[in-house]
Amino acid sequence: MTEATQVQPGMCIENRYRIVRKIAEGGMATVYQAQDERLSRPVAIKIMHTQLAQGVHRQQFIARFRREATSAAAIANPHIVQVYDTGEYDGLDYLVMEYVHGVNLRYEMNMQGTFSVKDTLRLLAETLDGLASAHQAGVVHRDIKPENILINSRGHVQITDFGLARAISQATLSSTGLLLGTAAYLAPELIEHNLATPQGDLYSAGMMAWEMLAGRVPFTADNPVTLVFKHVHENTPSISTVCSGISEKVAHFIAKLTARDTNERPKDASEALAQLRSLSTQLSAEDWQYKYVEPQGPEDADFVESGSPLNKLYTTPADNLSPLNEGDGLLQKTAQQETATDDLDATRAIAMPDTHAARNQDGAYAADTPEIAQPFANTPTIATDTKITAPSPQDADSYSTKLMAWDDPSNEAYNPHNNPLEAFDDSNLPTVALDARNLNQNKKTAPATISPEASPHTRESSSRKGARNKLFIITGSITVAALAVIGIGGYWYFFGPGSYWSLPKPEDLHCINQSCKVTDVDWQRYESTLKVAGIPYTVSKDYSDTVTAGKVLATEPDVVGGHISKHNNGRLRVILSLGIRKATIPEDITNPHSAHGKKPLQALRKAGFNHIIHRSSLDVYSIDVPAGSVIDISPKPGTRMNYNSEVSVLLSKGPMPVKMPDIINHTKDEADAALNDAKLNVTYEEENSDTVPKGKIISASVETGSAMHWGDSVKVTVSRGPKTVILPNVCGKNTTEARSVIEALGLQVKVSAPLGDYMHVVRFQSPGAGNEVPLKDAQGRPTVITLTVI
Repeated sequence: MTEATQVQPGMCIENRYRIVRKIAEGGMATVYQAQDERLSRPVAIKIMHTQLAQGVHRQQFIARFRREATSAAAIANPHIVQVYDTGEYDGLDYLVMEYVHGVNLRYEMNMQGTFSVKDTLRLLAETLDGLASAHQAGVVHRDIKPENILINSRGHVQITDFGLARAISQATLSSTGLLLGTAAYLAPELIEHNLATPQGDLYSAGMMAWEMLAGRVPFTADNPVTLVFKHVHENTPSISTVCSGISEKVAHFIAKLTARDTNERPKDASEALAQLRSLSTQLSAEDWQYKYVEPQGPEDADFVESGSPLNKLYTTPADNLSPLNEGDGLLQKTAQQETATDDLDATRAIAMPDTHAARNQDGAYAADTPEIAQPFANTPTIATDTKITAPSPQDADSYSTKLMAWDDPSNEAYNPHNNPLEAFDDSNLPTVALDARNLNQNKKTAPATISPEASPHTRESSSRKGARNKLFIITGSITVAALAVIGIGGYWYFFGPGSYWSLPKPEDLHCINQSCKVTDVDWQRYESTLKVAGIPYTVSKDYSDTVTAGKVLATEPDVVGGHISKHNNGRLRVILSLGIRKATIPEDITNPHSAHGKKPLQALRKAGFNHIIHRSSLDVYSIDVPAGSVIDISPKPGTRMNYNSEVSVLLSKGPMPVKMPDIINHTKDEADAALNDAKLNVTYEEENSDTVPKGKIISASVETGSAMHWGDSVKVTVSRGPKTVILPNVCGKNTTEARSVIEALGLQVKVSAPLGDYMHVVRFQSPGAGNEVPLKDAQGRPTVITLTVI
């Protein structure tokens, strides 16, 4: 049962598209007019038949259908029927397209018979303009024919059937083995090799133009097999063989489009359109007016299809059909001519589209071509308000290199002598003075009393006692005085000022009081001071960040007035400055294999540097330098400098993590580009394949998407293509002998007898003798050689 029997008027698809009526039904799908109830606009819905959409190849076919529909939707051009939507509804695979008010070119051909050069080239130019946008988007139509060329109510071309032709062709070829398409317009390479190319679309368009001019196709036959045989093996006859009065330049252009060899055709529709524009500047008014008139009966003499969309174009007198300068095509119709009545005998200006001129500054196309006639080439196109954004071109993989910079932090001030030290001054201690007279003070205050009445004996005895006491007192006083002197002297020598030297103040030291440290003074001058004072000293040296080399860095004791013992070999300790300590950046620090290069930050610290600038967030990936090794260092290795100077280091993060790119079924050049972008090391090997075309990738040693790193190795297998043989010439041999020869090569023979196998003699073989053919096709089956016998 087909989709047409399932879909009924009034049915609503996806609660949006309400079916109005059936427009047409073909062998592949049915087209309906529908109303988009969300946007309140008419649309056309193409629904594929059940036997295609739900057959054994459903998944492959539906995937291809939707992918091609997406490609068609990406084409923005006023000469292409726009694709709005696609999906599946209750088993119905559908495609929603623009609804075009008009007829197809086949209808016009049936009505008019033949076309003039001007109408033919106008319609051909608009067709090429639409195909140019398709080819630029990577889409090949593959089924250009009058039935797929719609002419809207304004008389302009809109190409339909994008997205479906390619999917159906491939599905039918793989399932039934039949060549699907209209035989009269199929390109030879599509017939013989199933190769869809932009040149194939040009061939079909050229055949269509040939038919418009001559009223018939160049090749005719009783059956499709003979017809496609002619397309493959015969050159297209020149249009001038039928249209004897046509311009040779027009005939030559049509011949280029319909050339059997693809190399003789333009490479795509853009190039063909450019050649057509160039041709238009070289044609005379008579060339434009030429029209081949087919023999017709009396009943057809007065027939004119006045309602045809083609007759709705504005016209211009033949005298105005003169070329413009610098490649412009035809003079644009004046405002007065727009209001003139159409004259069937007058020459109408051909609206030659310009792909570039038809775009606005934003890269948009006008939604429809204006009704007035357009010139060729460089004249701007008047666009309507509605615009469709054209797809932007892809930009080239471009790598720019950014400088790896880091911030310079400010140095902190450092003062190693900022700790306070309490002062000590022994000059404030009390001094004790000893006086011998104090020893007799008690005697003066308590004198002895002698009675006058005493006897002389008593008085004499008392006199002798007094003398003895006086002597005792004097002796005691002297002893005490001597002891005091000895004690004071001992104290002065062992504990007092006699026991030390006071640290003198240097002449070049400036401080408010004596509690200042002796530092940063001239050693030679201070040494003289010490020698004059008789102070012994020892000298040592040390590095200093603040005191200049050669000056006194510190002393011990360290403050002016400090005591230096005179006992036990006491000495002043003087420390002289060596200046700021130096350090050297190791010479081999950038060598990742050296001891310093393996641990560069540790090596710098060990060398004495204490101001190392390293930002791990700024480290970079490197394919050559291992992780943790030096990418860049400033200053350069070997530099000797102050240990506290800044050393900036940029380290490697090692090879960057990447994912294995998808290269299967891509060409070797494409694989090379992808693998080089991922910085992977690749080695190639080749082998034959019946399924993968020659030069494309069969397999890789690493699966697509696997985690890798720069510099990792990948083995890639490239197809040599299938094993091939050279076909011998079996024409003229009898069928049995020819079959034996072909089958002995491992090929399969198909015998065709279109006229009947009467003589059992091979008349033709396809492919021909001397051709190199694969032993097997893509499905692994023996290649079929067709022998035509009579």
